[in-house]
Amino acid sequence: MIWVDYIIIGIIALSALISLVRGFMREALSLMAWVLAFWVSWTFFRELAVYLESSITVPSVRFGVSFILLMIVTLVIGGLVNYLVGQLVEKTGLTGTDRMIGMFFGAARGALLVGIAVLLAGLTAMPADPWWHQSVLTSYFQDLAIWLRGLLPPDIADKFRYA
Repeated sequence: MIWVDYIIIGIIALSALISLVRGFMREALSLMAWVLAFWVSWTFFRELAVYLESSITVPSVRFGVSFILLMIVTLVIGGLVNYLVGQLVEKTGLTGTDRMIGMFFGAARGALLVGIAVLLAGLTAMPADPWWHQSVLTSYFQDLAIWLRGLLPPDIADKFRYA
């Protein structure tokens, strides 16, 4: 094992540890809140921008501000829901189970993050470097990255190369 393997293990372990502390419900709700916030912002930023025309005259700034405002509001509401559900989990006495499942969720999230990082590395010359081939773990995550690349449109996927 070389330095990159230890970084990969560290990313997965840190993600698992964070999820162990927070628990599955909080992690899952947090992820859903971010996805929902992006969807709400992307879907409704133009509608909110209409109300900001008198305050912000530059359209690109107005659209950006409305997008960010919608993200913030949705994330705050998601945070409140997350807090309430977290309190409910504590009251029911399921915190041990919730945290254990959270740890597995966090490890899976960490592995996905590493897979995405390896996918993005395919845009660079890194996969041709000697350390890439000396690593014990990069080949496994390269397989994941190649699978993720298959989910992309062909004109974008063609830009990702692995030696």
